[in-house]
Amino acid sequence: MYQPSHFEENRPAVLHGLVERHPLGLLVTQRADGSLCADPVPFLLDTDRGPHGTLRCHVARANPVWQEARRDIDSLVVFQGPQAYVSPNWYTSKAQHGKVVPTWNYVVVQARGRIAVVDDTAWLRRLVGELTVRHEAPQPAPWQVGDAPPDYVDTMLKAIVGIEIELGALVGKWKVSQNRPAADRDGVVQGLSAKGGDEALAMAGEVRTPGSSAGTDR
Repeated sequence: MYQPSHFEENRPAVLHGLVERHPLGLLVTQRADGSLCADPVPFLLDTDRGPHGTLRCHVARANPVWQEARRDIDSLVVFQGPQAYVSPNWYTSKAQHGKVVPTWNYVVVQARGRIAVVDDTAWLRRLVGELTVRHEAPQPAPWQVGDAPPDYVDTMLKAIVGIEIELGALVGKWKVSQNRPAADRDGVVQGLSAKGGDEALAMAGEVRTPGSSAGTDR
């Protein structure tokens, strides 16, 4: 992706934090005929495996991606963080010279690595258990895999296939008004805060402190 130096983010903790807070990644793979496939998949990130971590997920056995994706080249997984439209009306410099235009702020992490297919029931059971514990944690009474009948769980596990991607590259782009003067950035924070909503408020936090949506301050 296009990566001006002032938007580049390379701190591992920030990159990992965004993946963990926004785990639905867009898995982009290439088939043998050169065509591309893009599948939205929730991932778990193991930060202790590989130079940049290892992504794990499962897909439906009926999804041809686990059979058709090339394994001799890297696949791409894109994780999208907060994003928001930025109005030039929010810039103090508009009143000074008028030389301002609209833009869009966003946070994104791109992960690359080669796919490995894991067709193993025990591995899948552990993965499903970890996913469940993580995403059910906020519930008043978290659902557990063991709440479902064992034979039903066994049937469901047979209907999925695991994927691992050891990451050879992990890059981030935080386009959060770093190229604007401090007064303009303050105006963006005020404008987004007034707009409200989860995305706008998260982006306001990013403009204040890049990396905040990943749970890490500079």
